[in-house]
Amino acid sequence: MGWIVGHARRHDESQSGKIGLHMDPIALAERLGRWSTGRGPLYVLLARRLRRLVDDGDLAPGTPLPPDRALARALAVGRSTVVNAYELLRAEGRIVRRQGSGTRVAGTPAAARAADGTSAPIFLHLLEPGEGVIPLACAAPTAPPAGLVAAYEAIVPALSAIRGDIGYHPAGIPALRRALADRYAARGLPTTPEQIMITGGGQQALSLLAAVLLGPGGRVVVEAPTYPGALETFHEAGAVPVPLPVGLDGFETAVRQHRPALAYVIPANHNPTGATLPPLRRRRLAEIAATAGVPVIEDEVLADLTFPGRTPPPPLAGFAPATVISVGSLSKAVWGGLRVGWVRAPEAVVQRLARLRAVHDLGGNVPAQLAAIELMPVLDDLCRQRAAALRAGHDHLRRQLLGLLPDWEVPAVTGGQTLWARLPHGDGMSFAQLALRHGVAVLPGAGLDASGGSADRLRLHHVLPQDELTCAVERLAEAWHAYEPSTGSARTPTAMAV
Repeated sequence: MGWIVGHARRHDESQSGKIGLHMDPIALAERLGRWSTGRGPLYVLLARRLRRLVDDGDLAPGTPLPPDRALARALAVGRSTVVNAYELLRAEGRIVRRQGSGTRVAGTPAAARAADGTSAPIFLHLLEPGEGVIPLACAAPTAPPAGLVAAYEAIVPALSAIRGDIGYHPAGIPALRRALADRYAARGLPTTPEQIMITGGGQQALSLLAAVLLGPGGRVVVEAPTYPGALETFHEAGAVPVPLPVGLDGFETAVRQHRPALAYVIPANHNPTGATLPPLRRRRLAEIAATAGVPVIEDEVLADLTFPGRTPPPPLAGFAPATVISVGSLSKAVWGGLRVGWVRAPEAVVQRLARLRAVHDLGGNVPAQLAAIELMPVLDDLCRQRAAALRAGHDHLRRQLLGLLPDWEVPAVTGGQTLWARLPHGDGMSFAQLALRHGVAVLPGAGLDASGGSADRLRLHHVLPQDELTCAVERLAEAWHAYEPSTGSARTPTAMAV
């Protein structure tokens, strides 16, 4: 999110006529997280979370806070909620409010320091799970399948038989690397075990690749919108985004003008839009990248979750094996708690990744990798079962949305886990704040779009059981009927605190 909204921006202070600085209200809304969960008046809950940010040093002395109305719009509350919260903190001496000078954290401004962690909504929904909140923000299987339990039972003899192995394998255990290489070969992409690197999930794969391939100021071509975890990873690496439409239309021009160090694309069952890149477009994209010498990360985490009756296109790496780096994971097809992912790349890149991984954690979880080996022969069956369940959830969620929220635009997709909904008015960020107070967490589109667009979008996943999806849409409908897009606030000042 550091690419999309700055922590402070200049504005014209109407009363003083001077140019000053204030924190972007959307940036602060993200750092507040699930501030409205709990019991009590909203202004008390808001003051409590702001107090914590100040006391923990996340809002440093001298930090200029957003104006009352701007923050109220971002949080989907009435202006009085922000005014009363600010007044509580002013009375406690934590903030200073002056006519014409705005609102600031009390104390002498401190030297800038690096941000600790992330404020992206997708991660805050993991860090701050809300009791009674239906989570439509982070999409992953909600329980391990029986096949995974059986896989762990099957590895006990192999674990007990290990001798002369200290268990540190920075590139992954050889048997799993070989199994994944065979799996790529079966898809028509000849691969050796030396081209496979095992990681602690797809997110770690992206982090390691960013550390190896990017540096501060390096340009990375991304789709707008795209997976927010990738945006956060590239931002942490200090990279500069070059956003293009989904499918990277205009890629050749962008390569010529910006000379990017890297490109990142989700060509199958795109997160969040569900789009799939046709084979001819894949070939052209790979050819452009190969000619320009630009490495392309092909995120295939969702590639095996194409709905029944559809044939997945060939892997992008098949058109340029030396240029395209593939990233995969078992988190969506099997279970997020099975932290096993991988990178398929040229051997030299894998060696660099392994050296970096050795410094970080010496290697991954060996029992999890042994279990992954057991899953390989049945992985296609697991993916087909998972895709069928996702298709049922997709159809059910769309029916509920079209029935209770007919003004929303919710296109059907052919695979993956998410719907990309367009609101007829208002913005996703302020509505997501109101939806949370009605007991459902959704992901606003702005946080997935490095171009600054998608403000009127929401990402909704259809992974949950159908009765929970039904309840979630009912709550969304209640929130929508209370939403005032002109101000971003609710018509009723006593919106439910969950």
